[in-house]
Amino acid sequence: MQSPQIIASDNCCGAEVTGVDLAELGALGIAALQQAVKAHLAVVVRGEALSAGELLALGEIFGSPEPQGISVLATQNPELRGAHLVVSNRVPLERPTGSLGAGSDFWQSDLSYRTRPCSIAILHAHEVPSGTRVLFANQYQAYETLSADLKARIEGRMLLHDESLDGNGLLRKDFEAVSDPREATGAQHCIVRTHPDTRRKALYLGRRRNAWIIGMSLEESDALLDELWRHATQAALAWTHDWQAGDTLIWDNRCVLYRHIAMDGGTQRLMYRVQIRGEIPR
Repeated sequence: MQSPQIIASDNCCGAEVTGVDLAELGALGIAALQQAVKAHLAVVVRGEALSAGELLALGEIFGSPEPQGISVLATQNPELRGAHLVVSNRVPLERPTGSLGAGSDFWQSDLSYRTRPCSIAILHAHEVPSGTRVLFANQYQAYETLSADLKARIEGRMLLHDESLDGNGLLRKDFEAVSDPREATGAQHCIVRTHPDTRRKALYLGRRRNAWIIGMSLEESDALLDELWRHATQAALAWTHDWQAGDTLIWDNRCVLYRHIAMDGGTQRLMYRVQIRGEIPR
């Protein structure tokens, strides 16, 4: 096999890693993947079909897999474990086989409503229609390119991350709808976090819905969050990945936002996801 190579995109983040076998990673392959994610924040390895077990083993080179929510397919495939999430819009017998359906078409980071959000996320495509896309935005550069005034306004500020809504923006089971974000339940994290490995600062916004900057009036908080989100998701900070079957995407959830472009409801996708448990943002 050829030696691992990292091919950077022409954007603020994103790279392709070649010359690695994800099912049989040696020391060089592991080092290349870890280096690529650290340097480029979101990376893809193409053209390798992975079983659920191989995907879980891949995740374990980055840390401890995070337990996932219940997925219908997890009861249909004995190889799936609690650390797998099935991302699918297949509906046999009018019953969904996975989460997120045809895609959650808004910017977000994963599990920001938890005290310890995930650090690394891995998504493997078994079946995807042509034209399926996901975008990533570099949140190191989002922070670094903020005006001095905006940096001063968010210095030391904490953000309340609502946990009542799922990845589709739908109300989770056993939660009540939130009309005032100040009454939401969820973790409180600093708007600017420092990456534990690189020591670089990044914007950490989670999801826009039901978010509140603690200590501000709702009007002031909404205005400031809208301004931050416009800046954080601008095209100059983003990389677009066009999915193909056999792609495996790995990204650092601590310093990117991502957005799945919604699919045509008449097409089908099937993906498996593993997330790695992270640390308390600081």
